[in-house]
Amino acid sequence: MTPQELLEILAVSEKLKCYTRHSWTSNGRQESIADHSFQLAWMALLLTDEYPDLDMDRVIRMCLIHDLGEAMTGDIPAFSKSGADEATEEQMLTEWVNTFPEPAGTRIRSLLAEMREQQTGEAQLYKALDKMEAVIQHDRADLATWLPLEYELQFAYGREQVQCSQYTKALKQEVDKLTEQKIKEAERTNPSVRR
Repeated sequence: MTPQELLEILAVSEKLKCYTRHSWTSNGRQESIADHSFQLAWMALLLTDEYPDLDMDRVIRMCLIHDLGEAMTGDIPAFSKSGADEATEEQMLTEWVNTFPEPAGTRIRSLLAEMREQQTGEAQLYKALDKMEAVIQHDRADLATWLPLEYELQFAYGREQVQCSQYTKALKQEVDKLTEQKIKEAERTNPSVRR
């Protein structure tokens, strides 16, 4: 990859720093897509010892690239994203990655295909962690940033994906406890908080 090719790719992926997600950080700043991808990759790195049978470097790579398509489309919250939105994002990402020099293009296409197919332990773990990072971050945000539908969604989101391992199931249980505590505390201090 030439320096010019690298700079061209980075010019597109830098948009992940600019586009915000639906969630907020603990200090009241709207989260960027890049914030989410970093925290997700960091989670995977921290969990390397929990998954000795998986290629955790591959999982980390998946975490880093999983939202690359949003560099072109921006983020659409999961509860609003349609099949048409997903198809558009997929098409734009495919067209962009097809411009990558080799062997980088092949490497990224291979990861994206594995992630889409969800047949490997690595792909399943990345997807479970992706869902969990979103709910963990949501718990870090002020409850005033939550939409009414998110009180229920916070418990449901990722429930299916975490079934891939005992660890992710246990993590989901702990996050659900934190969510319940957050809501109860808010209800105690402000009775107008509604689920």
